[in-house]
Amino acid sequence: MTLHDARTFNLPRTAGTWPAQRLVEARAVIANVARHSDHLVRLACNVLVTHGKSDTERRDARALLFVIDARRPMRQRHVERSEREAGQ
Repeated sequence: MTLHDARTFNLPRTAGTWPAQRLVEARAVIANVARHSDHLVRLACNVLVTHGKSDTERRDARALLFVIDARRPMRQRHVERSEREAGQ
């Protein structure tokens, strides 16, 4: 690590930049939901539900979170069924 790297590594971060960056990332995940894992979509929805700028954005994130969570038990049942069939 060079001296320049050490100096830039320890720069104080402004308190207002990281929440805005997380919102941008969460919106990008939601915009391309088909390409991201359910876990990442769930995290993005939680960020938007908590920190979304508008009521519509928070409501839509809650609705998508409901859909993602509703799919989870079906997938879990499929995994359990596959494990039972493999054991026979």
